[in-house]
Amino acid sequence: GRNLGAVISQYCNRTARLRRRSSRPPLQQLCRSARPSLRQYDLETDPTRATLEDKRRLLVKELLSLSPSQCSHMLLTMPLSLAEKRILRRQLSGQRGPLRQRTHHWAPFSPCGWSKVYVVFGCRGLWYRLLSLLRTAQPWHYALKQIGGRFGSSVLSYFLFLKTLLMFNFFSFLILLAFVVVLQAVYPPASVSPQPFTGLELLTGAGYFTHSLLYYGYYSNVTLNDPCISSPQGSLCPLAASMLPYNLPLAYLFSVGVSFLVTCILLVYSVSRSFRESVGSSTGHLAIKVFCAWDFKVIQRRSVKLQCENICTQLKEVLAEQRSRSRSWSRRQCLGHCIVTLLAWVLALGSVSGCMFAVHYFSEHMHMQQVRGSGRWKQEGILLVLPLVVSLLNVLMPHLFNLLAMWEKQDSPVTQVYVAIIRNLILKTMVLILLCSQWLSRSVTCSTEECWETCVGQDLYRFMVMDFIFTLLDTLFTELIWRLILEKKLKTKQRPEFDIARNVLELIYGQTLTWLGIFFAPLLPAVQMLKLLLLFYIKKTSLMQNCQSPSKPWQASRMSTMFITLLCFPSFLGASAFLSYTIWSVQPSETCGPFRGLETIYTSGKRWVLVLEKCNPNITWFAWVYQHLLENTCLLFFMSVALIAVIYFNIQVVRGRQRVICLLREQIANEGEDKIFLIQKLHSVYKQRDR
Repeated sequence: GRNLGAVISQYCNRTARLRRRSSRPPLQQLCRSARPSLRQYDLETDPTRATLEDKRRLLVKELLSLSPSQCSHMLLTMPLSLAEKRILRRQLSGQRGPLRQRTHHWAPFSPCGWSKVYVVFGCRGLWYRLLSLLRTAQPWHYALKQIGGRFGSSVLSYFLFLKTLLMFNFFSFLILLAFVVVLQAVYPPASVSPQPFTGLELLTGAGYFTHSLLYYGYYSNVTLNDPCISSPQGSLCPLAASMLPYNLPLAYLFSVGVSFLVTCILLVYSVSRSFRESVGSSTGHLAIKVFCAWDFKVIQRRSVKLQCENICTQLKEVLAEQRSRSRSWSRRQCLGHCIVTLLAWVLALGSVSGCMFAVHYFSEHMHMQQVRGSGRWKQEGILLVLPLVVSLLNVLMPHLFNLLAMWEKQDSPVTQVYVAIIRNLILKTMVLILLCSQWLSRSVTCSTEECWETCVGQDLYRFMVMDFIFTLLDTLFTELIWRLILEKKLKTKQRPEFDIARNVLELIYGQTLTWLGIFFAPLLPAVQMLKLLLLFYIKKTSLMQNCQSPSKPWQASRMSTMFITLLCFPSFLGASAFLSYTIWSVQPSETCGPFRGLETIYTSGKRWVLVLEKCNPNITWFAWVYQHLLENTCLLFFMSVALIAVIYFNIQVVRGRQRVICLLREQIANEGEDKIFLIQKLHSVYKQRDR
């Protein structure tokens, strides 16, 4: 290696070149005979004769001529020890002090100049404070840091996923509130005598809530600012209308469609971003975690403690993942593990089939009881039977799947979570498919004077409420009471672990219910937002008080990608298919709702285009756009192909980057082995010479 004097001389020359480059005048200001002076190159100094102190003094002199940012960057890039850099910084600060004093002595600021300096520094300080406030103003900023520091990225991924769902529901609720709910509240339909509020409506969604803004049946089919109403013949419209009519049925339909479109765009963006972040994950980069993980900007004691816990948890995750990769099984162990896994899957699928049979039986039994007729309280109690059974199965079956996972003895916690998610997803998907088929076949528990769409919305509301209640009960019994039993009775310090797969599937199930019911109950996203807010604080409190860190730490860099992907394809795509079939093929109710008297909901768009052509002939181009673009299935097909192509392109880019990273790692490993080989050869050559 080079000595200290050579390094200082090299960086002194580099600093001089940087100073001359930055202070060089532009070519337009130079005359033809102008040339750089030879005195700038310091030809009279001999670097070989200069001592270390002279070189250091010359380097300090050159650094003083640079700007503060260039000076600090140059000091950071110097391959010197911390003690040597500390000496250079001390000399720089000592020489800058007298220089500033001389500058202020000979060129003092005027009052205007001082006021300008104060304004600049005040604005800069205000800007930095606003930036810090914006970061801390993010929802649950400190809470998420605390969870990530104590429990790692695997548990943190659940709360980040909950935050993402809250954002999706906020945008959907905002669109429906602005274009449908507010206008219907301002122009209410003909008043219907409301039923008295008893409190049971919070569970059933019926009674007082039936004729309210919560459900489809309350919304009317009127057209605001319709010029055809004032015409004497009714079918004729004036040639020039002052304002375009606002059709509430079309606003209802397009608001639901736009909310789904916005959600689709956000989902695709989230999937793409998750794929990109999963490539840059620090899987196996133990040296980066050890030497580059600390943030030197952190100065508060609480933040320092959180960062220490976070780094320790990340190191445990990396080490656990490397340890799980290094294990090897024999053929007998692999064969036994495959047989056990096959039997576990047979039991899991058999239990799912039994759950579907139970749901179908209770649904038919409820329908028969409702047809026979009974008192009001008994009818509302019957309405809660099916949501109660479904929520009970959704709570109990994951525990059975956990027992099967304990029997399988998966070494990798990531594989264990994947298997649990797939089994729970199969259960919830099959149950929802069965319920959707019953809703579309009109075999729903509904009275004759109500819309079947309102009854479907009430069913979905009850499913959401029951799911939330059973989630709270499951949190109470499986975390709080189990922790008390372990501490008080068994006298152990062990606590229950946070079940990531089960909790994430509960979020996906609740969001699927929201998307299925957004057409039948426009205020259902608001109910889901309230549910998610309560779930965050309840789960966070239970996690901090009752749970322990995962016994097998593992990284969740790809887990967030899987969560968003499951939310996009089985959940969002299934809900979109269900609503598309309802809009295009199912006949709406004839006596209530915004689409009463129509063959299908889709035909309301054609009527609206005809009304627009009569009211204002200048916008016939919009009718052409509707007929050739919106009604054309080819456009929908091409949009779907483009969406799939974007997702496929992002997946291929991610795989390409992963391949490049693997090749670079192999290249680094090969270079290390080549150096070891060359060193061994050199040692053998030297040994032969010594002989």
